[in-house]
Amino acid sequence: MTGITEQFPDIAFVGFGEAGHALASSWLRPARGTTRAYDIKLCEAATSAIVLERCAEAGVEPHPDPGQALDKVGLVFSLVTADQALEAARVCAPHLLPGALWLDCNSCAPQTKQAAAEFVEAAGGRYVDVAVMAPVYPKRHEVPLLLSGPHAALAAARIEVLGLRPKLAGERVGDASSVKMLRSVMIKGLEALTTECILAARRAGVEDAVLASLQASDPGIDWRARATYNMERMLVHGARRAAEVEEVCATLRAFGLPDWMSRGTVEWQRRLASLEIDPGADDLANRADAVLSRL
Repeated sequence: MTGITEQFPDIAFVGFGEAGHALASSWLRPARGTTRAYDIKLCEAATSAIVLERCAEAGVEPHPDPGQALDKVGLVFSLVTADQALEAARVCAPHLLPGALWLDCNSCAPQTKQAAAEFVEAAGGRYVDVAVMAPVYPKRHEVPLLLSGPHAALAAARIEVLGLRPKLAGERVGDASSVKMLRSVMIKGLEALTTECILAARRAGVEDAVLASLQASDPGIDWRARATYNMERMLVHGARRAAEVEEVCATLRAFGLPDWMSRGTVEWQRRLASLEIDPGADDLANRADAVLSRL
């Protein structure tokens, strides 16, 4: 018999992009049981190829139907985009095995996580708020995770068997995601701020002087390397980051605070992603010129 009653349950991913592939291709796979993936991209020929390739590389069974993917599964990782996290919980909850753990690893506002938890718990599942606290590469399955909610301790014990690195962040759904969201005010905001600064400095022809001044003011940061990296992150992952920072804005408003800075971050992240520029080699001047030519 498979499922939650076994020593280790069957596993499923809802959404199998970069993060899901990073986990499933590196963790300590259980000796028994299966690992499956449901992704809406599997429903269309035009978008299915990359998901099928990821599944093949990681030894994961692809399923275009959530009912098939979640059948008798006891441990589910939800790894979709932030703007689809609530919908994923709504669609998948009716297919959950009673007692199954739903690990919502999406970068969402605490209020979004709480709404998703209602769908999962009403269907008999056990919801866990998970915050992924660093890029999945290069750490992959060892990326630090914060878990919160009434089932967080159980989930942490389960995923430690896989070699994952969970840390408990509180007993309430929303505790882990609050840390993630408020951290992202700074992390994603600095990406946008450095990019705005460097693009303007490059257009003015003074980027070397600006970088030298920043380096002198704060020598603990390699400002050229940081600016180069931040711009690459926005070009490659800006659409996903924009969706995350929309959730950051919702978090700030829920706390009765304005979201002025983060609203600007959304616009910059989304704008750079929309340019569809290959970031190329790690050369700040060339990268900035490529962006400026398209703005």
